Amino acid sequence: MTWQFVETPWLRIAYEDHNPQGKGPVVLLHGWPDSTRTWAGVVPRLVIDGWRVIVPALRGFAPTTFLKADTPRSGQLAALGRDLLEFLQAMKLEQPVLVGHDWGARAVANACGLQAGVASHMVLVSSGYGTNSPDQPLSMEQVRNYWYHWFMATARGQHTVRTDGKTFARTMWDLWAPAGWYDLAEFEETAKAFDNPDWSEVTLNSYTHRWRHAPGNPVYEQDDAALNPAPVLDVPTLMLHGEADGVNPVASSADKEGFFKGRYERVLLPGMGHFPQREDPQRVAAEILRFLAT
Repeated sequence: MTWQFVETPWLRIAYEDHNPQGKGPVVLLHGWPDSTRTWAGVVPRLVIDGWRVIVPALRGFAPTTFLKADTPRSGQLAALGRDLLEFLQAMKLEQPVLVGHDWGARAVANACGLQAGVASHMVLVSSGYGTNSPDQPLSMEQVRNYWYHWFMATARGQHTVRTDGKTFARTMWDLWAPAGWYDLAEFEETAKAFDNPDWSEVTLNSYTHRWRHAPGNPVYEQDDAALNPAPVLDVPTLMLHGEADGVNPVASSADKEGFFKGRYERVLLPGMGHFPQREDPQRVAAEILRFLAT
């Protein structure tokens, strides 16, 4: 697949464009630590069903780049949502289906929170809605699973991410899904997206800003305020969550119906960890298509 590029106010965003003449756009956003490759098994099924499928690389992940050297390498969650809105505007995409995993799930939910009516449907994978606030209650299980958040708030953790980020990232792949779920060669290909200085800085800012250990970019101050507390959304939403998720327990996506004015479905995926779109792409694609068809 050849990369295409589009410029937004802050970024030169790289994206894949599959079946450009399809019946409507589906935008797939990857998470952390991952890349656009995460959707490789899902894209063909959506294309067969006639959809145009667009897969952008998030800020900090190669080959997306910042336009200016002096732009803060912020990873704050509001910035991810605003990036997506600016990408949709630059691409002239009207009411696409928005699908996101992990950081991508937060990006699509935040985009819908910032601009009502921007999407026709939303699919969240592995990250439940309403879990962005630093004041949210956390179970001790979740506190333990978030060890890497707390580690990145220390000087040792920041040094590790900057000097050995790939090994750090692979630890998440080892811990977040049942053993043996991935191929090392696939991880190595995915990790090429981390091989740039923006990745470590965006990563560190995302997790330290999330818990108020680091300042955000003032550009997103209004967006942060609009997203906290999490707004009620008026977009048909599907939540997919692996029952064996090693970082976000299924309880973290439970009881979210009150955040949605209309249709909301939650599907638990037995035996799957944090990366359902990689672990069983056919099941994930089938769930997306079922949701869109009904």
